[in-house]
Amino acid sequence: MQVDLFDFDLPEELIALRPAVPRDSARLLYVGDTGDTGDHTVSDLPEFLKEGDVLVVNTTKVIPARLTGRRVRRGVDDNTHSGAKIEVTLTERKGPLAWQCFLKPARRVNVGDKLVFGDAAITVEAEVTARDGPEAGLMFHLAPDAMEGTLARIGAMPLPPYIAGKRSPDARDVDDYQTLFAAHEGAVAAPTAGLHFTPELVARLHDRGIALVDVTLHVGPGTFLPVKVDDTRSHVMHSEWGEVSAAAAAQINAAKAGGHRVICVGTTALRLIESACSEIGRISAFRGDTDIFITPGYAFRMCDLLVTNFHLPRSTLFMLVSAFSGLSVMQNAYATAIEKKYRFYSYGDACLLTRREVSGEV
Repeated sequence: MQVDLFDFDLPEELIALRPAVPRDSARLLYVGDTGDTGDHTVSDLPEFLKEGDVLVVNTTKVIPARLTGRRVRRGVDDNTHSGAKIEVTLTERKGPLAWQCFLKPARRVNVGDKLVFGDAAITVEAEVTARDGPEAGLMFHLAPDAMEGTLARIGAMPLPPYIAGKRSPDARDVDDYQTLFAAHEGAVAAPTAGLHFTPELVARLHDRGIALVDVTLHVGPGTFLPVKVDDTRSHVMHSEWGEVSAAAAAQINAAKAGGHRVICVGTTALRLIESACSEIGRISAFRGDTDIFITPGYAFRMCDLLVTNFHLPRSTLFMLVSAFSGLSVMQNAYATAIEKKYRFYSYGDACLLTRREVSGEV
């Protein structure tokens, strides 16, 4: 499909820079299977669900993956150093001290350079072990068990560029950019649909007989990247690590077999259970990488409803929701959201989408 079909214009003032307070007071646009819409809040979610339904939530935890440092390069006399400022976003852990990352600006960095992070209180060195354009390999000079504690001291929350370009991460983001379900470190971006949940909302869901099922998908930086090719068939999807336990798979299968609905909290949870689902509609335990790329025409096997935020134009996530509810339905829903001034992207409002009944229909 032509990527231009997934483009739209968003007024800049609708990009949310802070989340709603309390979290479940965010607005919720309901989108039915015929394209009908209704205005609600996230706190209304239990009213849409029934006893026996299950919500699948992503338990990944965002690491403080954004680092600011300086390049250290010895001069020809071995005494001079350059101190170009370098921004690093860690993207994937390759070992106890080894990471893949994005560099900015990358052109100032070569293999063998050292990057120094921290301040007067703590100084940490890392060596550039590989570089391919803006991507690089880093090896930190630390004790193997010191990595997590060091990142907590020198790192910042990796806010997406549409927020970080307008303000710097601060102490509020440490909590704001982490979901209630966060338990397993590894993400460099938040599964943003989960940001709307509060203990009070979860308690109301439990009281209604709705179970929450935990899965884990470590969200990578590719989630923010627009598709730059003209045709979706030419796009190479980023890979992310995920896990569905045998217990979680059994709980989802049992709910489905009992005639209940499966509701995914976020596109990350949906992508993971679709990766773990067979063609006959049964989830199996899953552990590994997935690069599933969902576009209109995809036949969903498991998810009935989807709670998700409003996504970027030309993004794989807008393609996914268009596959789930229909491209024309989502184009109209986003136009409605813009007209009614819903807040967009990671810290923005949410929508509750119904799966299109006609498989493969655009």
